[in-house]
Amino acid sequence: MLTNTIILSKQIPTLEYSSATERFDETWEAPLSTLLGLGRAAGADFVEFFLERVNYVSCLAEDDAITSITPRLSTGAGVRVFRGKADCYVSTNNISFAGLKAALEKALDIMGLQLPGPNAFIPEINLELFRDYSTKRGKDAWLPLCSSMQEMGEVLLDATSTLGKKASHIQSRRASYFRDWQEVLVAASDGVFARDIRLTQSVGFNLLCADGAHRTSIGQRAGNTSDPKFLKTWDYQEAADEISESAGKMLYADYVESGNYPIVMANHFGGVIFHEACGHLLETTQIERGTTPFADKKGEKIAHESLTAWDEGRSDNAFGTIEMDDEGMPAQRTLLIEKGVLKNFLADRAGSMRTGHPRTGSGRRQNFTFAAASRMRNTYIATGEYKNEDLFASIDKGIYCKKMGGGSVGATGEFNFGVDEAYLIENGKVTKPLKGAILIGEAKEIMNKISMCSQDLSLAPGFCGSVSGSIYTTVGQPHIKVDSITVGGR
Repeated sequence: MLTNTIILSKQIPTLEYSSATERFDETWEAPLSTLLGLGRAAGADFVEFFLERVNYVSCLAEDDAITSITPRLSTGAGVRVFRGKADCYVSTNNISFAGLKAALEKALDIMGLQLPGPNAFIPEINLELFRDYSTKRGKDAWLPLCSSMQEMGEVLLDATSTLGKKASHIQSRRASYFRDWQEVLVAASDGVFARDIRLTQSVGFNLLCADGAHRTSIGQRAGNTSDPKFLKTWDYQEAADEISESAGKMLYADYVESGNYPIVMANHFGGVIFHEACGHLLETTQIERGTTPFADKKGEKIAHESLTAWDEGRSDNAFGTIEMDDEGMPAQRTLLIEKGVLKNFLADRAGSMRTGHPRTGSGRRQNFTFAAASRMRNTYIATGEYKNEDLFASIDKGIYCKKMGGGSVGATGEFNFGVDEAYLIENGKVTKPLKGAILIGEAKEIMNKISMCSQDLSLAPGFCGSVSGSIYTTVGQPHIKVDSITVGGR
């Protein structure tokens, strides 16, 4: 713990600290407290430091060869300075006391603030008792338990070999894996002082099949947080069976006819449409930009009464699960929509300050080079009251969207998404396979057309890009029925 010593500005250049370099621990309290006090003495209303160490590796197998192994090690920090509702962010690879001080000085200068005179008193920032989520859960032991590069290669080659035996008309087959280990430390002038370790892993297949003019491309991924043995337990036999079956059905499928249809959208990665078309519009960054139609709709109905949606950071092993956000706030559950009524927005510190919405533990960033912003974590439509067969039985002619593909979303919620695997629904039954379907719509319209939600909620890993970089998120939903949506095709 810090002692109650008085520091004058002129003494700071002579200060020496022996903070641990191999991990972020309590030895960082003294230098960070001093720097936070220096920032406050210069006139900043709020100062935050974010320190990070990363150990990342990815591996790619194409057909029967390992074609890429990409390791990455990085260490760095960022400092954010607020003056009123304005802020700036400066990052550095130099996490020595001198390096962090230089970054702070740059941020202060950008905000029009000057370091205090040599005889100015530097207030001591009393940081909280060190919150170390890593030690609490034994996370310091995770990295040595992860798969070696040799094991990565062996598993991926076995996987692509298996896929080659199960699928037909193969043009290319790929298996890829990455492991992202991250240690973070957050210290801020409001007393926050917290550390965590995150371990995020993902593995999956991509399969391209062709027979003359017939072509299809199918992908599948699994993701995990907090299990060092994740790759070793990947059931690539089952995954290969699923992706081969899907490719076989889609290869010779008829193209869908464009038009307006009722659709049933599958669970799991089907939740990507809610994430993209609505979830982003509930982040306070969108309110600040004036790009969400829901900015003044809190407490009002914005969706069908059948729809309830959550965003949270607490589901076991889900891709967006975090013990704390990148501003040091503990994870929590946030009710976004309840029976069609908008209940909450997702807010980071800056978003809360500028919009008035309470913080939700949603301040996230790709790495230390980005300032945190309001971002989703595990975002999904909640379980409903219907059975799957009820959804299909309610449709005379429509489309079953079993596996979603890629797409794009405009700033205010206009979207289009490809469907990798689709089927015709006729008289309440799933019949022939279809390909080439593209779902086109607008968030504020489609949310009112999700009229039925089933009971089989399932989550899927995803990647989300926005103002604070690319982060790991979860999407999800049960099977849902959309009463009408534009389907592009031939």
